This record gives sequence, structure tokens and C-alpha cells, in this order.
Amino acid sequence: MADRAALITGGSSGIGLAIARALGQDGYALTVSARRPEKLEEAVKGLTDEGLDAHAVPANMAKEEDITALAEAHRERHGRLDVLVNNAGVGIAGLVGDQETKRVDMQLNVNLRAVQLMTREMVPLLKEAGNEHRKALVLNVASIAGKYPESFLATYSATKAAVIALSYSLHGELAKEGVQVTAFCPAFVDTAMTDWVEEQVPKEEMIRPEDIAEAARFLLRTSPACIVPEMMFIRPSDSLGGGLSP
Repeated sequence: MADRAALITGGSSGIGLAIARALGQDGYALTVSARRPEKLEEAVKGLTDEGLDAHAVPANMAKEEDITALAEAHRERHGRLDVLVNNAGVGIAGLVGDQETKRVDMQLNVNLRAVQLMTREMVPLLKEAGNEHRKALVLNVASIAGKYPESFLATYSATKAAVIALSYSLHGELAKEGVQVTAFCPAFVDTAMTDWVEEQVPKEEMIRPEDIAEAARFLLRTSPACIVPEMMFIRPSDSLGGGLSP
């Protein structure tokens, strides 16, 4: 059994895969999850080909039964959890007056509900690790849209703002058990989720997924006395005072 273990949702590409790779390189045994089995298996094969201890568990984070099955698969395989990365997310652009209920529900379920349910399922293992070494970590990948909401991404922005609030509340619940909670709030990151804005923001001008992964490493290397409730990641051209512009 590994000395450290991590569970990453939305880990088949982008930010999730970059964090999984960084943690694996640092000696963590990995449970990596995503919705599409074939894409997930390909990503995890890449990790194992690099010599990393990684295991794929497909799960649709909109389904509670998939979340509980993922939690159980991790418990059975690793028996511990030191880092939980709630990265799975979905963004659907559109005006509030035009968006179908199923699209609203999908974003609420994946971006917010799943973060709470996944964390709930893993709290016992996180507390065990926290009481052991005082540095268990929950990383909730929110968005800069949760800080500076976008009008054409109202539901997405609202869910990400809620993830930030949830992260603060979770930290208040878990800190005494040696579990820290941090919300990541990146602007445009070079992933598939930002393909829609590529004509306005070239990929080479976006934040790299590896930048976010290095932030995860930083948090794990700080002392238990160092608390980082949230981290924002912006580009040189972003203006926080007036929101973010392409």
C-alpha cells in the first residue's frame, strides 16, 4: 500500500490530468476518474507508461451511484486518501432566458452537487490522513468566473461561486482534523473547455494546465500552519477590477 494516495475527478485531460501526473511523480498512488471510459483509459495508460501508480475508474459525476462507486473503488484499492481533487466540471454558455432546464441541472449537478457528495464520501479517509500528518488536502477546481461572473455563463459562474463558498465552509469543518481545503480559480486555461474562445484568446496566451498542477505541489509542500483558502490564476492581460476580457 502506498504511503500517500490521491483521487482526481475529471482526470482524463487538462487540469485534472496535469495534477494527477504531478502527484504521481511525487509518489502518490492515483485513482483517476472521468466520464468517458475510452478517453480515461488512454490517459491513465499514459501515466502508467511513465511508471506512475495510476488506476482508472470511470464515473459520471452527475450520478450519485457513480460517485459512491468511485469512492468505494478507491477505498478498496488504496485504503487511504491524502489528496482529493474535485476537478470534474462542465460549462454551457447561453442566456438565462434561453437555457433549457436539463442544461442548468447538468451544471448544478456536476459543478457543485458532485463536489459536495464526493467530499462527503471521502471525509473519513481524509480525516484519518489529516490526523496522521496534518496535511490532507481537498482541492476544489472552481473558476475565475466564480469571482467575476460572466453574463453569458450565468449558471456556470454561479456554480463556481458556490464551490468557492463551499470550500471555505468545508475548511471550517475539517481544519481541526488536519484537512485543508483550497479553491482554485483560474482564468482561461489551455484545455478542451476553452476551445470555444480560441479565436479571441489564442491558446498560447492561456494559462497552462501544468501551472495549476504546480500550485497543487506548492500547497502540499507548505507547513500545516500555512492555510491558503483560494488561489486565483490570471493572464497578463486580465484586469480584475473590470472583470476578465478576451
